Amino acid sequence: MSPLVVSLEAIRTDGWFERVGEGIGSFQALCEIVGARFFAFAMITGARITSLTVDRRVPENTLVEFAVGADEEAGVAGEPQRLTLSEFRHRLVNALVIDEPHGAPPKRATDLEAVQLHIGVRYLLLAPLYGYALRELRVAAEGSNMVLLHDGMEETYPLPAFRARIRTHVREELERVRRPAARSAIDLSRVTEAQAAMARGDNVRVLELLGPWPAPLAIFLRTPEGQLLNPDARATIARGLGLLGSACIALGEGLKGEEILRLGIQYAGEGEAAPDLFLRLGEAMLGDGRAGEAIGPLRRGANLGAAPAHVWSMLARAFITRGRSLAALGAVLEARAAGAPEAELQSVITQVKAALGPAYERWEESMSVAAQ
Repeated sequence: MSPLVVSLEAIRTDGWFERVGEGIGSFQALCEIVGARFFAFAMITGARITSLTVDRRVPENTLVEFAVGADEEAGVAGEPQRLTLSEFRHRLVNALVIDEPHGAPPKRATDLEAVQLHIGVRYLLLAPLYGYALRELRVAAEGSNMVLLHDGMEETYPLPAFRARIRTHVREELERVRRPAARSAIDLSRVTEAQAAMARGDNVRVLELLGPWPAPLAIFLRTPEGQLLNPDARATIARGLGLLGSACIALGEGLKGEEILRLGIQYAGEGEAAPDLFLRLGEAMLGDGRAGEAIGPLRRGANLGAAPAHVWSMLARAFITRGRSLAALGAVLEARAAGAPEAELQSVITQVKAALGPAYERWEESMSVAAQ
């Protein structure tokens, strides 16, 4: 019997938190004080924050007044409670990591209420907070599977594993705020030492210096504080991630290295570190035999001003590998103009000549006449 495939397009909750925030005047302040995800957790668990007494010296001691079970439409005020911010966060996480009973698998793809109850409403709301875009639910005799996009990559999980993964993210959120020293582990001064190690070809040392960075930085990027990071700090972080990504690739961890480079690109934006990050990513893809994928990052790097001799040489190789002879010839001309060594281009030129045949010879003659 073939599995029941249910599109989740109609019940996707992408952006729900931001949309709700548009109607809350103190939304930004609450996100900054309580923490954006913890504020979202409060909404999901039905804890309505009524007031905050901020302790700026010890933020964890900020007092949170909230009501549980409030229903404004029904005129129910809810049970008022008061906890410190630390206790409040702990209460929210405890409420969310308890795996509640779930509905039976849906019988029909159109029974969206049954689909929601089967997956779990709280998981539908938590998923987009961690970059998951739900695509399909596949119900089979042996169990249900979730098909989703996570940071642009398609992934498939058994439904219980998906729920467990989301609960792990929630637990980690509490651990992250409990470890204030974690942020200090991002020592930006290490980037200079890592650059020196990379120059010596000591990839292991780069890994030792910057290896702990990706996990906390991936979380930090999605916080309001991370979004407001100044350009110099973002550029330094991006350069560090570029070094670490390249070191991982050189040590045989290609996929991990590429993910780190993508994280670096998110920090770089269109700043000064961006061209080098795109160049590193494109070169890694080209080295992995994925010339078609490499063209996009390499072009982006070229447009942003990456080292022209190098980036155009890489593009020439990528284009000729994909059979795009004219584009390869254009890239060769750009690389020559930027001072790329002829020896680096010779292999591509030979292949372009073979592909274009007499047309290349006529072009070469016309260029000789024009030069006279």
